[in-house]
Amino acid sequence: MKIKKLFFSIIPVGYAHCDVPCGIYDPKAAQIAAQTVLKMVEKINELSLPDFSKKEEVDEYLNSMTRFVWTKEEHSRKCKEELLILWTDYFKPEHLALFPNLHDVFWKAAKLCSCNKQCVDITHAQELVEAVDQIADMFVKTKSSTNKPQSAK
Repeated sequence: MKIKKLFFSIIPVGYAHCDVPCGIYDPKAAQIAAQTVLKMVEKINELSLPDFSKKEEVDEYLNSMTRFVWTKEEHSRKCKEELLILWTDYFKPEHLALFPNLHDVFWKAAKLCSCNKQCVDITHAQELVEAVDQIADMFVKTKSSTNKPQSAK
């Protein structure tokens, strides 16, 4: 049995603030997802019960309800994912000086994403939109020239 020699090259280590150091961050995806959750809750609440003796009406109702619920679930998940990316990759310790409640705002928004997956409640859906809009405002303020933190080296 022959043993081949393996050659390993030394790979330099790269350091970045996120998994892919693209530097592209925007809360808009989270805002759209939150607004979609709200719209789906509205559509679910507006959906009329079918005449259960008519198969076509039942099928249409079940199809619509399934699509609305699936979309609400998926966009709640997307919203949470986008928020976590902003929270863990974009916002830095120096942003806490501008927003001492930053962690609490993100934590509550992430919890609202989960809550909106678990229930159909217009109040929770509106709270999610408001929380994500608050985070978007924080994001914009970090980009302004007067409040821009020094980049960490």
